[in-house]
Amino acid sequence: METRANYVLIGAFTLLTAIGLLLFGLWAAKFSSERSWQQYKIVFDESVSGLSVGSPVQFNGILVGSIQQLSLDPNDPRRVVAIIRADAGAPVKTDTRARMAITSVTGPTIIQLTGGTPGAPRLVDVDKRDPPVILTSPSALQNIADTANRLVERLDVVLSEANVDHISATLENLERISGALAQQDKGVEALLVSARDAARSLDTTLQTTNGTMQRLDQNLVQQLPEVISKLESTLARLDSAAGNADAILGENRAAIHSFANDGLGQLGPTLVELRGLIGDLRQISDRISGSPPRFLLGRDAPKEYEPE
Repeated sequence: METRANYVLIGAFTLLTAIGLLLFGLWAAKFSSERSWQQYKIVFDESVSGLSVGSPVQFNGILVGSIQQLSLDPNDPRRVVAIIRADAGAPVKTDTRARMAITSVTGPTIIQLTGGTPGAPRLVDVDKRDPPVILTSPSALQNIADTANRLVERLDVVLSEANVDHISATLENLERISGALAQQDKGVEALLVSARDAARSLDTTLQTTNGTMQRLDQNLVQQLPEVISKLESTLARLDSAAGNADAILGENRAAIHSFANDGLGQLGPTLVELRGLIGDLRQISDRISGSPPRFLLGRDAPKEYEPE
């Protein structure tokens, strides 16, 4: 009996020791876990389709934590609040941004943390809220969804009933036109032949014109030196003539000056007298034309004898 009682005491002591060690390990693990993780709050102003509790959180492609909680903002149901648990050693700065992303074409949706300059302070040192809030940036998924929604709206406008009727009418008109063209294959063929002949004629004309222009260019180039030589000779003669005229004016400058001062002064009275002389001659001419005998004989002209 005593031996059996000793075994019971030993077993009980061993069991209590194991339970104490287990509880101490759990407490130490919890204390270590609380010291090595940091909670953050992220508020999305868009749909978070694909995200769920436990979804990964990456920082520049490296896994640093997971999502602990997802809920709607009670003050604004258009916003979604996500509580994440990230490695306390992750360099989450005040300019770090969060956005939704996918790891591959068929991969799950995750939260991707990006940014953070070396000089920026850590978020936990500036934001004393519990937990600190990481700002968000628009995700590529949201941009794709917005673009798809706009495309669908435009397609709805384009494919309205009125536009569908117009498209159907246009297709019917095209079908009639193609049928008419099919019935006029010979006329179309003749038109194509005429167009081909016209193109050939145009090509021949262009070749002839090109040859003429080349010959004209060659002749112009050959005659250009002679023309330039004649032009230089003419300019030289004009220069010489201008020099001679300048010399003549220089030699006769005194005479020209004297004529301008004296001769032009006497020219005025001479012109006045000449004008009076011309008036007298005009009167004499008028008198001769009116009655020549009277002007010559100084009396009335004799009357002609008229027999009775």
